[in-house]
Amino acid sequence: HANLRLLYGWQWLQPGKKLLFMGCEFAVAHEWSHEDDIPFLPGDARRPAGASHVSAWVAEINRVYRAEPALHRGDCDPGGFVWLVGDDADNSVCAYLRTDPTDGAPPVLVVANFTPVVRDDYEVGVPIAGTWREILNGDELRFGGSDVRNGGVTARAEPAHGQPHRVSLRLPPLAVIALIPDDHTGGS
Repeated sequence: HANLRLLYGWQWLQPGKKLLFMGCEFAVAHEWSHEDDIPFLPGDARRPAGASHVSAWVAEINRVYRAEPALHRGDCDPGGFVWLVGDDADNSVCAYLRTDPTDGAPPVLVVANFTPVVRDDYEVGVPIAGTWREILNGDELRFGGSDVRNGGVTARAEPAHGQPHRVSLRLPPLAVIALIPDDHTGGS
């Protein structure tokens, strides 16, 4: 289910409107058909191991998506998205910022590790100094992951990826993480 959590995290945190088709949040093993019901419901004993983790992950992504304006305001505006790392084929890592072009709400740093390998000391540029706090991590135990986390990381005043500061991250395997500046007082 790690790959499915990675896919959903990647899909939700990208710009644009979201669409998850009939029952996919339940991690069903086959494509939905209008002829049949979903083979199980939440709490059903027939539900595969790990499916409840996927449902919990979808619920948490939705919560963070609603709480952080940079993730939903201006998602059709080019000013709402900044690529930071889009060319790291050797590590299979991508990173970008979601920004709020309407009123300047704090940005959200999104980093995805598309391999089953933990990436220690992975450096990514950020626009704001200070501590960045992890608000979303698809590898947490409650989602069925291995619980590789960052907590808070402090940005150094060293330019990287076109930004004036950088953070050093521990990237969990097959997971998406999101961080915000720690002085943010929004809904997260």
